[in-house]
Amino acid sequence: MFERIELIGMARAMTDHAAQRQKVVAGNIANADTPGFQARDVTPFSETYRKGGVALRGTDPRHITSPFGAGGQARVTVDDAQPSPNGNSVSIEAEMVKTAQLRGEHELSVGIYRSALDILRTSIGRRA
Repeated sequence: MFERIELIGMARAMTDHAAQRQKVVAGNIANADTPGFQARDVTPFSETYRKGGVALRGTDPRHITSPFGAGGQARVTVDDAQPSPNGNSVSIEAEMVKTAQLRGEHELSVGIYRSALDILRTSIGRRA
């Protein structure tokens, strides 16, 4: 039942995306001294979320039927940063900035999830 609620699905997708991106950033930091290693990143959440395969049903020609559902998969891309003399393109400073952004993304997704649960509890008569 709860997996059909769009807001909860979006919060779960945001959390999954943040976890995926954190793995990639951690791999970049772990390979910061590896010669020839190319820094990687994950496509933004907004791009992967909007490309989901969920089709909406339109009963009127004025209805919007373009998908906005979860289901898109984040794609790992190679950053186009300037490599160092040993061919490594990882910048520890840039990776730390990404880590701070990821913390914010994760906190946002958890906040959305909590709000959705509060709305559900209120709708069934329980106080949050």
